[in-house]
Amino acid sequence: MSPAESEDEFTGIHCRLDELLAERGMTLTELSARVGISIVNLSVLKNDRARAIRFSTLRAVCEALDCEVGELLALSER
Repeated sequence: MSPAESEDEFTGIHCRLDELLAERGMTLTELSARVGISIVNLSVLKNDRARAIRFSTLRAVCEALDCEVGELLALSER
């Protein structure tokens, strides 16, 4: 595995899923049921461990949370 493929690679993208769920009084379990995505996969996204996200997933999450992509994903610094 090359250094660019290491598990702790910093993408510079922060997922605000935790914050948006809290603002809406929604649990990860409820979001999972609404969008049809496993809690495990949503947790990976929530904890900034995702390396990619499908547009269909992004759209489903944004629709369920009534938010824009820019509210869910933000550039971050390390």
